[in-house]
Amino acid sequence: MKTNFNMVKKFALVFLCSVLSLGVACKDNKVEGPDNPDPAPDPTPELPALPVPGDIHKYKAPLYWTIYEYAREMEMAGVPYHEMDLTSDQWDAVIDMMATKFKPYGYDMICTDGFLPQLSRDGSGYMSHYGSMPLKELVRRAKEKGLKVGVYDNPLWIKGDLNSKVAGTNYTLRSLTRNPQDNVLYPEVTDRADFTWVVTDHPGAREYIDGFFKHYHDLGVDYVRMDFMCWYEDGDPGRDHPVTCGYGRERYERGLAYICESATKYGIFTSIVMPELYNDAELERKYCNMTRIVQDTNIGGWHHFSSFNRGTIYDRWPYADNQMDGFTHWSHIGGEGKILLDGDFLRLNKCASDDERRSQVSLQLIAGGPVTIADTPETIGNYDKFYTNEELLALNADRFVGKPLSREIDSEGSCMWWGTMSNGDVVLAMFNREESGRRMSVNLSDINIDGECKVRDLWKHADEGVVSGTFEAAVPRHGCKVVKFTK
Repeated sequence: MKTNFNMVKKFALVFLCSVLSLGVACKDNKVEGPDNPDPAPDPTPELPALPVPGDIHKYKAPLYWTIYEYAREMEMAGVPYHEMDLTSDQWDAVIDMMATKFKPYGYDMICTDGFLPQLSRDGSGYMSHYGSMPLKELVRRAKEKGLKVGVYDNPLWIKGDLNSKVAGTNYTLRSLTRNPQDNVLYPEVTDRADFTWVVTDHPGAREYIDGFFKHYHDLGVDYVRMDFMCWYEDGDPGRDHPVTCGYGRERYERGLAYICESATKYGIFTSIVMPELYNDAELERKYCNMTRIVQDTNIGGWHHFSSFNRGTIYDRWPYADNQMDGFTHWSHIGGEGKILLDGDFLRLNKCASDDERRSQVSLQLIAGGPVTIADTPETIGNYDKFYTNEELLALNADRFVGKPLSREIDSEGSCMWWGTMSNGDVVLAMFNREESGRRMSVNLSDINIDGECKVRDLWKHADEGVVSGTFEAAVPRHGCKVVKFTK
């Protein structure tokens, strides 16, 4: 395996400068001097036992829209993060698009991302505005059209005035931050100013995290995407210099346990965006509903789906740079009653052909992941028809999770995904990652089929007769063949 010190870190840096009125907390509130001394750390009592997760793997993968493409295009155009924004009319256009074109098919949410300033303006100490849009107003507009709102935020980030109190305690937000007594992995490293991190074994940390989820619950938010957790755990040591002091695995687990406890309490779905996934994703599987398993979407298209550093698996985040390799590598940790796998966002307008569009949507659904639309009202065109294939979306409703025939990256078996629906039907997806059309085949015994069965093509919406023994099909360049076998 090869160590990746390039692309996700590059794009992560890009994300950094965008989350940012975190910089307000980091820059404006860390004022020290005779008139505003940094309070001495509170004495640390014996740490409580970690909360034990309940039955948290009971969700199906979400179907929703993200602001990512808008924000990424602004960033690539050189717009400074503090100037990135969507107008009120743009938000209304997104909500109308989702309510009219997608909500009838099960897409029921819009979600923020990084890039735009995340501002705390209501005195709560938590995000109240995303750019110029008050979250309360965004939730109101979405709910009027029957849609939910998700947010990109991290319960371990502090946005409020460091001299204010954690609700329900006498602890200041400042007391939650690193102090000289803390043992960290890299004592000489000062954390990047982009984030102010909660040290999870400090008194008040559990209450702060609980307040985070209560804040969003009270706003009407029930989905949170949590980013840059790998930086918290070990400082991202693959760089020339760590980007944080590295708070360690014990604090990382304590943070995830507190997050799981409060998210469950308030009925909020958690998705972890940049985790280290060490020990076979041991902690993420235990405490999170969903985890990302691949590099950022970035320019989207075939690049993100298949070609970007194809066949390469790294020894740490992001492990894979394209969706096919990422889903294949991590396929064993998903399944019924297990964590959901997230392949990041889809930008179908960046695909070169309809075959590529079918492949992108098919993989997310055959792997049991979310389908997250990043296309905007200006770029969606008629591509909504690929997102709204009801026969394929039935897999999401059924909580279907398929697996590749082989976890060997870039093998023939890794291009053959299959699984069984709750009614006993078997679904098979063949993906052609090559530059020309080819015939692909599978022994039906390898997908638990004995004897004859009927075949239905889920993209053509057509029955294709009866088959036994072996199934063979012509699959176009960058395309797929998705069929359902019924006894």
